[in-house]
Amino acid sequence: QVQLLHSGGGSVQPGGSLKLSCVISGYADGDNCVGWFRQTPGKEAREGVGGIYVDSGDKYDADGVEDRITISQDAYENTVYLQINNLKPEDTGIYYCATAVCTAANGQASATPSHWSRGTRVAVSS
Repeated sequence: QVQLLHSGGGSVQPGGSLKLSCVISGYADGDNCVGWFRQTPGKEAREGVGGIYVDSGDKYDADGVEDRITISQDAYENTVYLQINNLKPEDTGIYYCATAVCTAANGQASATPSHWSRGTRVAVSS
């Protein structure tokens, strides 16, 4: 059974940093990456933040956050991390990790999630 366990959310002042972790117990057939997503207030859909291909370690990130995020993994610990620097109030939301099938076309990565974490809340305010 695939499970994803989250930690690292919380309240941060603008300009601060957070590091989220996602411990993964397994992958569904076809999963080749772990993606990070978030749902921000006022938006109905979760948006992708970035992700990492599990075997190669290649990473991708979404437009608008690429200069503020670092995605990494510890393969031995089956853990993927998302660090966000210079947090802004618009980064407030619920963050999820997900095992996924990732594909790339025209330099853009696309992730189709198969299993989700429960999510962790990030609140950025002064």
